[in-house]
Amino acid sequence: MTASGGDTQHGIRRRNLARVLRTVAAQGPLSRPAVAARIGLTRAGVAPLVNELLRAGLLVETGPAATGGRGRPGGELAVSDRGPAGIGAEIGVDHLAVCAVDLRGRVRARVAAGAANRHSAPGPVLRRLSALLAEVTAGLSAEGLWPAGLTVAVPGLVARGSTTVLHAPNLGWRAADLAPDLAGATPPGHEAVLPLTVENEANLGALAELRLGGSDGRPGPPPDFVHVSGESGIGAAIVVDGQLLRGARGFGGELGHVPVYPDGPVCDCGGRGCLEQYAGERAVLRAGGVTAEGAAAAPTGPGARIGLLARRAADGDATTVRALHEAGTALGIALAGAVNLLDPQAVVLGGALAELAPWVLPSLERELARRTAVATTDGRGGGPLVTVSRLGADGPLLGAAHAALQAVLDDPLHSRTPAHSPRN
Repeated sequence: MTASGGDTQHGIRRRNLARVLRTVAAQGPLSRPAVAARIGLTRAGVAPLVNELLRAGLLVETGPAATGGRGRPGGELAVSDRGPAGIGAEIGVDHLAVCAVDLRGRVRARVAAGAANRHSAPGPVLRRLSALLAEVTAGLSAEGLWPAGLTVAVPGLVARGSTTVLHAPNLGWRAADLAPDLAGATPPGHEAVLPLTVENEANLGALAELRLGGSDGRPGPPPDFVHVSGESGIGAAIVVDGQLLRGARGFGGELGHVPVYPDGPVCDCGGRGCLEQYAGERAVLRAGGVTAEGAAAAPTGPGARIGLLARRAADGDATTVRALHEAGTALGIALAGAVNLLDPQAVVLGGALAELAPWVLPSLERELARRTAVATTDGRGGGPLVTVSRLGADGPLLGAAHAALQAVLDDPLHSRTPAHSPRN
């Protein structure tokens, strides 16, 4: 029997399996009736789907669920803490990081290392990253996990649907295909290369905000928001109705290269007066009076130099505070254009900007209030709510690891048997 639009029974079953797994992953533990109610199927319709996912080891029963009715209660369902794991990696200007998350969203392994990647050739950087990947994946089998995929976060433009970094100004990379160098990252004993995705770090930070921003009892972001992050550069991701707005070529969100002061200094991208020249890490360090020697003496790793700025600002260093105030002004000017064009419900500051928010927010919000044309629904002027991500600099790495599980969530039984991994 075939449904309209070419949907076969197999296709419908596959999508329903994905709906069950996603629902339990996002909201579990849940009883079978609760799962049925949430996805709009009957209990009889859900039962065989649940049983398949239990047999595949993707779901487990955690104990009896209180039903409030007669009869023996059924077990509550939760995603397993064994099975597929998403591997996320991040290439930063001064660090590399890798982590693994299970279907429950827990980080099961993580490593990070300082690295001077600015203007380093891709080959040596990717070899160091492969060593970190091997370190993380080597220990997964002992915990009953197998790597389901690898997603790499990069600070640059990625050709849509490819593994090629077209331009990463802060790394100095052009037309760099990451796949050949990362093919050797497949863990020992695997029969095939891990599925590889390469994605802009700002996009992955926004995806992490969607997935994790509302955990621990906190409200998540609204379905329409602009996620702004920064470390060496400034990136943005535009989320509309819960989906990334990528643009025709996948380059949407390059906020760091929006001209703020058109007659300003030349940017690495070739333009003038770009936002990164006023709110990027190097610009703020320079404006804050941190010399090249002082910056070089800072600890390396994710957010280390931003941490130096935050400490100086917290200590009341007037030059640093003034530099952050000016960075907030430039951010507000650039964001005002995006807000007037897109009318988002919120602007979320993530990445390194989250740590600098106490000193950046006042001038940013002032510029938004001055330059945003549409009043908010409660009658205030000044556009959307500005919030601070609790994920901070971890956003892109966590977003990468969760994105690597996408194939499992989209097609659970296709990915259930780790044919490309050791069996337990």
